[in-house]
Amino acid sequence: MQQNMYTTKKGLKKRIKSFGYAFQGLWDLLKSEPNARIHLAATICAIFLGYILKISYPEWCVILIVIALVWAAEAFNTVIERLVDHFFKEQHETARIAKDISAGAVLICSFIALICGLLIFLPKILPFLC
Repeated sequence: MQQNMYTTKKGLKKRIKSFGYAFQGLWDLLKSEPNARIHLAATICAIFLGYILKISYPEWCVILIVIALVWAAEAFNTVIERLVDHFFKEQHETARIAKDISAGAVLICSFIALICGLLIFLPKILPFLC
């Protein structure tokens, strides 16, 4: 029987190493991007509120999906900004547009996450405030 690269010891070591690279990328994102730290704070708050307010499984799914969406958008935005900065040393209209559009994508994802959070959390918080 033939073994593929995922079942050999060498292949498994490569897969494990790739997780290390991914975690290093997340660490680099947090270290270098102030907005990523804001997303981290929002993530912690959303998870804390979900736990305290005992949100339902479908509500957890929505919260976790929008958290992942915002993080992925922020990571892609950072990559686009870095690549644009690398290839366009001087100011260039195409570079500006690419960076603004990718930042806009993060804004859209963050805004939708905020709306989802408000729809889920506000009805549970308002009774405590009134």
